[in-house]
Formats: sequence, C-alpha cells, structure tokens
Amino acid sequence: MPGENLTRIEAEERAALVTAHDYDVVLDLTTGPETFRSTTTVRFAASAGASTFIDAITRTVHSVTLNGRELDPATVADGVRIALDDLADENVLVVDADAEYTNTGEGLHRFVDPVDDEVYLYTQFEVPDSRRMFAVFEQPDLKAAFRFTVTAPDHWQVVSNQTTPEPVPADEGTATWAFAPTPRVSSYITALIAGPYSVTRSELTSSDGRTIPLGVFSRASLAEYLDADYVFEKTRQGFAYFEAQFGVAYPFEKYDQLFVPEFNAGAMENAGAVTFTETYVFRSKVTDAIRERRVVTILHELAHMWFGDLVTMKWWNDLWLNESFAEWASTMATAEATEWTEAWTTFAAMEKSWAYRQDQLPSTHPIVAEIRDLEDVQVNFDGITYAKGGSVLKQLVAWVGREAFFAGVGAYFRKHAWGNTTLADLLAELETASGRDLSAWAALWLETAGVNTLRPEIETDASGTITSFAVLQSAADDYPTIRPHRLAIGFYDLADGALVRTHRVELDVDGERTEVAELVGRARPDLVLLNDDDLAYAKVRLDEASLEVAIAHLSSIANPLARSLVWGSAWDATRDAETPARDWIALVLGNIATETESTTLRTTLAQLALAATAYTAPEGRDDLVREVADTLWTLAQGAEAGSDAQFQFVKAFAAMAESSSHLDAVAALLAGDTTLEGLDIDTDLGWELLIALVAGGVAGDAEIDARLAEDDTATGRQSAAHARAALPTLDGKQRAWDSLVVASDAPNTIVRTTALGFQRAADASLLEPFVAQYFDMLERIWNDRSYAIAEKLIVGLYPAPLANEALADATRAWLDAHPDIPALRRLVAENLAGVERALAAQARDGR
Repeated sequence: MPGENLTRIEAEERAALVTAHDYDVVLDLTTGPETFRSTTTVRFAASAGASTFIDAITRTVHSVTLNGRELDPATVADGVRIALDDLADENVLVVDADAEYTNTGEGLHRFVDPVDDEVYLYTQFEVPDSRRMFAVFEQPDLKAAFRFTVTAPDHWQVVSNQTTPEPVPADEGTATWAFAPTPRVSSYITALIAGPYSVTRSELTSSDGRTIPLGVFSRASLAEYLDADYVFEKTRQGFAYFEAQFGVAYPFEKYDQLFVPEFNAGAMENAGAVTFTETYVFRSKVTDAIRERRVVTILHELAHMWFGDLVTMKWWNDLWLNESFAEWASTMATAEATEWTEAWTTFAAMEKSWAYRQDQLPSTHPIVAEIRDLEDVQVNFDGITYAKGGSVLKQLVAWVGREAFFAGVGAYFRKHAWGNTTLADLLAELETASGRDLSAWAALWLETAGVNTLRPEIETDASGTITSFAVLQSAADDYPTIRPHRLAIGFYDLADGALVRTHRVELDVDGERTEVAELVGRARPDLVLLNDDDLAYAKVRLDEASLEVAIAHLSSIANPLARSLVWGSAWDATRDAETPARDWIALVLGNIATETESTTLRTTLAQLALAATAYTAPEGRDDLVREVADTLWTLAQGAEAGSDAQFQFVKAFAAMAESSSHLDAVAALLAGDTTLEGLDIDTDLGWELLIALVAGGVAGDAEIDARLAEDDTATGRQSAAHARAALPTLDGKQRAWDSLVVASDAPNTIVRTTALGFQRAADASLLEPFVAQYFDMLERIWNDRSYAIAEKLIVGLYPAPLANEALADATRAWLDAHPDIPALRRLVAENLAGVERALAAQARDGR
C-alpha cells in the first residue's frame, strides 16, 4: 500500500503541468476471473518538454504509446505509475494493460453469488481507485470527459454514468456497450456496474422539463426483497426538494441506484449511477432505525449530485465540505420531504454522538484538515468530516438564515458548475447572500479542533425565582478554543405526568461566561435544557437539580429531540468519567421501555452494552451484566407485540446473553419453544440467536454448518464466519485470527464479520494471547494489504474487550517505537484512546 501513495505536492505539481481533455476507456470483461483487459486513450494538454506521470495499478502493461512513440513498459511502468517524459503542448497517450479484479471493495470488485454462481461486478473509486480500472490522472481537479466501451457477457446489465446504450453483438455469448462521453467530472465519480442484475425502471420530470430515467438494481437472488417503488418514491421526493431549494436542475441525464454485494460503505455518489450496500435490501426484518437510515442515505447520495459531482473540491482537504453538506442536506430533506419527520432527532442520537466521540480522540483534527497525501484522506472519512461538519453547517444556517444560505448555495452551483473549488468559494457566495462576514466564524469553527462543554449556572431566591442565569463554556486543555454558539435554552415542567416545554429563548453564547438576563425573574423550571432544539455543536451538562428530574422522568419528556439531548448529555458525562457508569445503566433501564425513536433506542442500547461491559468497575461487573441482560429480556417480553422496541430488546438481549438461564431463553426462542407475540424468528434474527449460543459455548461448528446449509447465501456465509469467530475457545479465536492474518484471500465482508466474532468474548482473557500477535502483525498488514482490508484488521482485531492497563501499556510501547507512518499510528492511537477512556470510567465507577 505505501507504494501507491500520492502527495498533495505531487498533485499540485501535476495540475500545474497538465490539463486533461478526455478519456476513451475500452474494457474487456470476458478474459477470465482474475484480470480484465483495459485500454485507455487519454488526450491532454501539457507544458511542452515537461515530464509527469499517470496512475495505473496493473498486473501487466502490454504497451504504452505517447504521441505515436512506443515506450518500453519495462522502463516506464512500475505497476502503479507510468512515467511520461518529453510531453508536447497537446498529447495522446494510449495504455494497453491487464488490470486485476479485487475482492476488497476497491477498484473493480468481483463477486460470485453462491445462490446461482452468477458473477457481479461494481466499481468503487473514491478515494484513489479508478487507477485500478484504467490509466488516469488520479486527482479530483483534473476533470475530463470519460467514454467507456465495455465488452461483457450478452445477458448482463452494463451500467455507467451515462445512459446505457443498446449492446452490439461481439463474439458468441458476448456483446459490446459503447457509452456516450460524460460531462467534465472527476475520475473518482466515474463508475461501471455489470452483471445479471435485476432492474426496475421508472422516470421523473426534472424542474427544467427534462425526463430523467430512473433505475433500481439488485442481484437476481435478492430481487424479491427489493422494494423498488419505495426507493423511487424517496428519490422523487428528494429531486423535488433539492431542485426547489438549490434553484438548479439535476445536472446529469439519468439516475440509477444499484444495490451491490460486499460494499465497504453505505453508498457512493457516482454521477448518475449511485451504488449502495445491499444490506439496504431487507431480506429479513430490520429496525426502523435502519429503514430511516436508508432514506437518509438515498438523499445523501442524491445531494452529492450537486455538491461533489457538479461542483467538486480541488483537493481532499475539502472532503469535509462534500460530506458535511450531504449529511446536513439529506437530514433536512428527510425531515421536511418524507414521512421520517424526526430525522433531526436521529441526527442528534447518531451523527452528533459520533462527532463528539471522534472529536475527543487524540487524532481529532480541524474540520478543514491538513491532507498531505492519500493515506491522510483514507483515515479522514470520520465523525469530524461527516457529522461534526454537518452539525456546524446546521449552526451556520441558523446564524446566517435559511433563505440566505440556500441562495448562496444556489449561486455557488451556478457559478462553479463542472469546476473545482475550495471552501473560500462557498463562503464568498454565502457572504454575498447573507451580508455577513464569515471569516471569523470559519477560523473558529473550521480551522480548530475539539468540542466545547456548556453548563448552566443558576441562582434562585427562596421562592424559586431565578436571580442569576449564565451559560459557562469550557474547552479541553489540548484544544482550548472558546467559540461562539447559536443555541436555545428550554424550560421544562411536569404537567399531567409529562415533562413539557413551557419557555424557550434563543441567543448567541460567546466567551467563557454568557449572562442570560432575560431569564432572570422567571420561576425556575423542573428541568433546564441547554441547546434545546440542538442548534449548536457542543457537549451539554445538566445542572444537579435537572439531572435528578431527568433520571426520574426522562421517559416523560414529550419531545423526542429534547429526550435525545438528555440521553446524550448523560452519556457524555459517563464517557467523561464525571458520573459512574452504573448510574447511566440505571437511567437506561429505568427509562428505555417507552422510548419511541428507533435510532435513539438503537444508539442507547449500544451505549448500555459498552457501559456494562467496559465502563463498570471489574469488581461486580459480572453481576451487573447479568442484571442488564435480565432486564432486557423482561423488556422484550413486555414490549408491544411486533413493535420495533420488542425487536431491538430481543437483539440487545441476545448480544449480552451469557448466563445459563439467558442462553436457555435464547435457545428456546431459536427452537420455537418460547414465542413472543408478533416476533418472527426470521433468517437473520435466527443467525443472531445462534451466534449468541455459540459465543456462550452451547453451540458450535455442527450447528453453524447446519444453519449455513439452509442459508448458503452471501449473507449466510458472512453470519457463519461471524459465528465461528465467536467460539469461546482459544482454538476458535486462533482459527479466526489465522483466517484473516495468515491467509489473505478473505473478501472484505468476511474480514469484517470475522473480526466482529473475534471480539465477542464474555471471558476477555481469551484475547490475552493475541496482544503480542496484534502488534507483531501491524506493519506487515499495513504494507501488504489494501487500505480497506488493513483498516478492518487494525481496528477489528485489536483486543479491546480486555480494556486493561496491560493492553494500554503494550499499545503505548508500540506507538513509542513506531514514530513513522502517521495514518497507521492514527488507527492504533484511536484504539488506545478507547481503552484509556474505559479505564478512567472504571475508576470513576469504582469510587
């Protein structure tokens, strides 16, 4: 992997020399299961006499021809780059090569469906992997037109950025598809998806009167589960919303959405050909949280068609702007244009909790990060880039005004269409539209790291009337910036058994202390909530009296967003070791039964499991974990039949089942001896229950084999790998380890699910032998594996469940001995931060 890097300096130097015009890419996908033929013709301008290089990760380069001159591949090509010397003012380069299919989710990924043995292909090019399919100047500011010509089996669907043409018969059983050229786009949003995909088609009318063809695709063996009509409905709602708000029509000629196998991320914004993880094709019941997340993802990728595809960052330091804008815009559209009207509650529960967690790691960075090379950007797809950036944009909208914000964004799209920009270009349009100077705001919010903490300071007289009210702001010692915040303060009182808001003020908070004079003279309410409506990006603390009311009555807060903010405040205090984990556990177990928002429920249950297993003092932890599991089972039995809460409580119970009585309950559910009204033990829930039994030591390889025989699908094989890695024996853990570290042929999804099973250990001491093995393998894995696989191994095989001083000491020792390779160090340092936070929480819980 290190030999495949590209630095920002190299990219700037190349952009100063080269202007790309267009690419003709001819691909033959009929040459076998390992490689495909790729012939690329590139036309580009350059500084006469200059030298540069083009990117091409290849197995074999057959020929390189520059301006009619044959170059020796053995001399100019090293498998990653091709050197180009003595350039002319205008140049034509032809590269004929064999490139490799991958099973890592990078480049051109190849998958064989175990159900019908059919081959499915798709590309994933962000950040630097179009070079795995064709020779290319792999950087976002060298835009060009791309024309793809593809030969493939004649029964396949072949999809790219432009409308799929009629195929022309080639050799027996094959055909050739010659696509029209794209508009000028960056290489990382070009795409090719090919295979016997099942497709449903529709269309819509754009705001400029054009008919936009729509397609929804999945593997044939999953087609019966794909609700294409619903996907089309959300797509139409998104088109109407974004075109109206941006004032700019959809910029491409068609819009296909393709659910593809073994996908690393949630989705990818390829222009006019968006790819999604096929976990969004629901073959079994999923939580409402996942259903809502699919809608947000659909709208996130659609927003990218304007922000990212039509107008693209110059270099990856502005990646945050692409992703933050899409996060903010998709949440706004979900809340205002679809039935998921509480999307901002979901954003607070999931995205912002991710952002706060990321912003407190030692690897935190300003939203506008320094991106020195491709390795830097690979590790920057994080909670800062997505969630903190989206949170800060939400605050910016509140500050400049929604109408001015959208006016500025529309002007930005019109001015820079098909071009590349920097943050300054967007801020200039927002300043013009709003009349505000954004330079100070940008410096404080975008160029500094860390999250502030806000606390109320309230004084009252004997009658309970407020005599003084101030908002206190603090910052971490390492990141001491004090920032301006636009926020609301909500007063909540108990009335008829509910906590309802009785008063709200909105104000600007700045400095370490902000007096709120307008609250003086009012009666102190039962609960005071800073950052009501979640306008600001900051951790919030409740005053002591409000915290007592929250613990007793959190479930009585009528507003789901306010409830989510209180959950988040209490969790932040637990993570920061300000309050003991057992208090958080009591809060959850006492209030979670009536939580109505699926994502809040899902997030809180995950936090409950972490608190119980890692943040509690080791003495007495086993008893506490049993109490949590007992309560979850009671909650599952008492939940409304067929409800999302029932489903989530069952899943959470199975994940924590360890005692014999718990495992007996899980086994009875799986066997059908115990039933819960409205709960169907379908295929995927059945796997979760079996994994719990395997992790508990009461099922093993025989039961896994039997279930896999009934579900020999891609998802079934992933679940089987998860189950085998969860075996609670040293031999089982070593087998899982060796299948990923010694062997190197596992596809990306099997790597991910095996790592999940490896980390599942009720007896964490099972993982002690892997501490030394972990640090021994790090450099080799980083050097030998692709980034997507290396990251999964470095994070997924870290024996975090140990959460003890010995693991922390071993991690610090490795970091001290390895000062180089910043991107690898970042991943390891983030692992360490999780252990250090757990140790601090354990110490607090033990006091």
